[in-house]
Amino acid sequence: MPDVAAARAFDPAAVPAALIAGGALVERIEDAALSSTQPAQQVFYDGWLLRHSPGRARRARSVNTLAPGRLPLAQKLDHCETFYARHALPCIHRVTPFRAPEGFDAALAARGYAAGGDTRVMALDLARIAPVSLPAVHVQRLDVADYGAAYAQLHGLSTAKAAAESERFARNAASTLYVAIRDGGDTVACGSASLDGALAGVFGMVTAEAQRGRGLARALVAALLADARAAGAATAYLQVEADNDPARSVYRKFGFSDCYAYWYRGQSGVAETAT
Repeated sequence: MPDVAAARAFDPAAVPAALIAGGALVERIEDAALSSTQPAQQVFYDGWLLRHSPGRARRARSVNTLAPGRLPLAQKLDHCETFYARHALPCIHRVTPFRAPEGFDAALAARGYAAGGDTRVMALDLARIAPVSLPAVHVQRLDVADYGAAYAQLHGLSTAKAAAESERFARNAASTLYVAIRDGGDTVACGSASLDGALAGVFGMVTAEAQRGRGLARALVAALLADARAAGAATAYLQVEADNDPARSVYRKFGFSDCYAYWYRGQSGVAETAT
């Protein structure tokens, strides 16, 4: 089944070695990020997590490798293709190099899986937040239901996708902060932070297209980081596509820097959707 427009092709071999090496903080962040995204539609298969949500986020409708497993790689790839075909979804693998079995990315390439969705996980020591100029706007706290509605509206999601995303947000077992900015009664930007022990993951940042360039994302991030630090978090992290220069520029202003990388491979390309 063809996926929507293929993402910009890239060569995984060009990803800096330091961003695929793993490590204690990287492993902890990876676990926390997966825990923050919990669609009801997921099963385990020999160390792999097969998520098949009909929603927007790629990480909620792709194969995530938790461990290499014991079964032959070819057998597992065959199983995944059959599984996603049965659920009428494209088969997409999220490639996290430090958790993938040996030869995993090459095996996917040999099967015709195109690489895309090159993503950077950026991290920040919350004791070292850099001062950032902020616009004079009011950041409002939301509950999960209102956040789900704002997120769906700003992304223009269909009713089915909006329901899937709202369900995913509601299933997050971590304590989560939701914020938004309104203008004339309309929500024009929103974001969230998922708290997991000493970690705070910033997710779901979106600004209405007509409102971009006003510094609204900076205001939201500043509010989320302040609240996360007050709640006891020591490190913040987020996921952003490597070529999303405007967003990466905002995050660097706060002191975020690249921590590790992952990407996707799909047989029909990789959808241009959330990481």
